[in-house]
Amino acid sequence: MLASTSRNYLKRVSKKAALWSPQPECTVVFSRCQSTQQVTPTSAPRSSSSTIRNKPWSFIPDQSFQGTARGSAIARYQYRSTGIANSKLTPEALKLCREMKKEGVKPDIIIYNNLLACLAEDCQVLEAWAVFEDMRSMGIAPDRNTFHHLIHASRRLHSTAMWDILGKMEAENITPNEQTFHLMIQRHIVSDKRNLEFVLQCLYELGNRGLVPDLTITQEVIGLAAELGFPRLALDLAENFEATSVRRLSPETWMRCLASSAEALYAEGVQRCWEIVVGDLNITPDEGLCLDVLHTAGRHGLSDIATDVIRVLRILGADWQEHHFAPLVEALCNAGKLKDAIGTLDLMRSSNIFPTAVTAQPIYNFLKQDIDKVDGAWEVLDKLRNEGKMIDRTAINAIIRAAISLSDLQRAVGAYKAFPDYRCVPDIDTFNSLLSGCIIASHRELGDRLLLELKEMGIKPDATTYERIIILCLTQTTYEDAFFYLEEMKAQKFVPPRSVYDAIIRTCIAAGDSRYTLALDELKQCGYTVSYSLQMFIDSGGRESRPRS
Repeated sequence: MLASTSRNYLKRVSKKAALWSPQPECTVVFSRCQSTQQVTPTSAPRSSSSTIRNKPWSFIPDQSFQGTARGSAIARYQYRSTGIANSKLTPEALKLCREMKKEGVKPDIIIYNNLLACLAEDCQVLEAWAVFEDMRSMGIAPDRNTFHHLIHASRRLHSTAMWDILGKMEAENITPNEQTFHLMIQRHIVSDKRNLEFVLQCLYELGNRGLVPDLTITQEVIGLAAELGFPRLALDLAENFEATSVRRLSPETWMRCLASSAEALYAEGVQRCWEIVVGDLNITPDEGLCLDVLHTAGRHGLSDIATDVIRVLRILGADWQEHHFAPLVEALCNAGKLKDAIGTLDLMRSSNIFPTAVTAQPIYNFLKQDIDKVDGAWEVLDKLRNEGKMIDRTAINAIIRAAISLSDLQRAVGAYKAFPDYRCVPDIDTFNSLLSGCIIASHRELGDRLLLELKEMGIKPDATTYERIIILCLTQTTYEDAFFYLEEMKAQKFVPPRSVYDAIIRTCIAAGDSRYTLALDELKQCGYTVSYSLQMFIDSGGRESRPRS
């Protein structure tokens, strides 16, 4: 059928060729050798212009090729065992061995290695060694894959088992390759056998042997270093691998390096990883990781990264909160950008986020370094006001606190009187800070005036206000008002702190006032314990205890 069809097709081709050039002729000779056709030209060679462009395909048959239909028994079992090994089906592999035994087919190294692969996956160590001994008894020498399967099967045993297998490899003159080191490293990466030092030693040995580590195992080593709290080591391994290889690490690996660097407050690692993750890979970290990066940026003054994190949070759809902007303010202050830090407070309030004294704590830490910084803060406020920006009162409160910490009550009061100039209204934190300055200066008159203005503004005192006004009263020779404010504090449902009772007791004992016993009883009724230093003060009758010489 195929020969007649080809003969008719060639006749049509010959007719068309005759129309093109009537002179040359060709004779088609068919050879019935497995559907092979040969075309033998009988005429003289023609010119290139008259040569037929499409000729029948001519090839020489390969009589030695063995098709799958005529495959040997061992070849069929090799094919089946390979599929079983890839599927990790140990029972099927054992059934296959039983069939081979019934048919009298002798296994070879491929059959044994496939059986070992299944046993190794199930950690059946004894069975794997039994197969190894059976292989040796059959006169089949093990190869490198054989020992790899044995190492993999003993991954849950003590490391001495691995070293015994490596010793047998050396006895067989089989040198380890990349896969060997991969298995050695992999057994020391699992959660219950983490050994970073050994893993690094294996990587070093790989380099000495001129071998290139596998991408997967490199990523696992980097992840192990990052997880164990070595972000600098993880980052160095990652950068060294990409510098010496054409392959690139997965985005997950860089994310783990970024998370480890942020948790350890490693500034350089956060900078490098953030640029790769967000800048190069265009990956958006989650909110938790962004917060860790913000804390690192705030600690080390990485204002650019802190600002970019705020942008990423907006892309994530996360609602801006005070704890997002507090590290940003800290980063700006540590970077010396006081103007931007104070401007951030206004941005927060315009976003319906209310700054607190904790938010402005970095501004206070920046200003309290010297009095010149306190004076320079007013120039910053004036610039922002001239630019049409609102000045947040927490910024002025930070100036007041800085002046008080520098024992400059006059500047603090001047800052308090400057609130109307910046269209701001004092709050309870303002008065509490000023009262602490009055305590340092023992200025009772100023404290009374501040307390009067506080009530005129309709600001309700809090527990801190009562605590400081009581302690201010105790700085005077006549301290009767301290008991009055103590009763008023309790009437407002505030629980007096232990520091209040401690100060009252010490003042009464020093003045010979027996009312210290009442304060001592109230201290115990509130659930406080008498400190060792206070007890020594009471026992000594008002004399501070001194260490014995």
